Amino acid sequence: MVSTKGLKLVLTFVDGQVKDVFHGDRRFIAPLALTIFLWVFMMNAMDLLPLDLIGGALNITGHDPHHTFFRSVPTADLNTTFGMSLTVFFLVLFYSVKSKGFGGFTLELFTAPFHASGTFGKLLLAIPNFFLNLVEYLSKPVSLAMRLFGNMYAGELVFMLIAGLPWYLAWLGGAPWAIFHILIIGLQAFIFMVLTVVYISMAHEHH
Repeated sequence: MVSTKGLKLVLTFVDGQVKDVFHGDRRFIAPLALTIFLWVFMMNAMDLLPLDLIGGALNITGHDPHHTFFRSVPTADLNTTFGMSLTVFFLVLFYSVKSKGFGGFTLELFTAPFHASGTFGKLLLAIPNFFLNLVEYLSKPVSLAMRLFGNMYAGELVFMLIAGLPWYLAWLGGAPWAIFHILIIGLQAFIFMVLTVVYISMAHEHH
């Protein structure tokens, strides 16, 4: 019963966030936002595993943990965060073409955000418009990936530094940091979800 109520609470929360940002058909966007939020949250939550848990498990199975490369937090790896952000980038391009048509999307690349009335003015502003739109589109996946990676990688480093302290200091510093890090885990998942919806909503709108 508790898990059902919790799931309903999460569904209502995510649908409310999507409704506030995206004003089109939410039948695909809302499930996408929910999937992103839960997926990123669960990957971030692996940062709360004991630091020596994986090394101890490798010792039991006969493997040398010093020669085994394994990142327990997927979002502390740029490959994971960039993989997710590139998926969002392709969704942005898809919704841009879907809402404006391929011709309208291409025309917008060269005629926005700066506008001109005459033909000469349009030709003069075409290159600056294209450059600015290119920077805007490319900055979205980079900002998504680097923000999530930077926060989770820094949190992982702090846990490693705390684990290197004597046990009495490790408990003293590790417990407050773990409690604070629960907020970071949920906040980063929320930010990634909201920015994804915002970017798709921007792609859905016309200049």
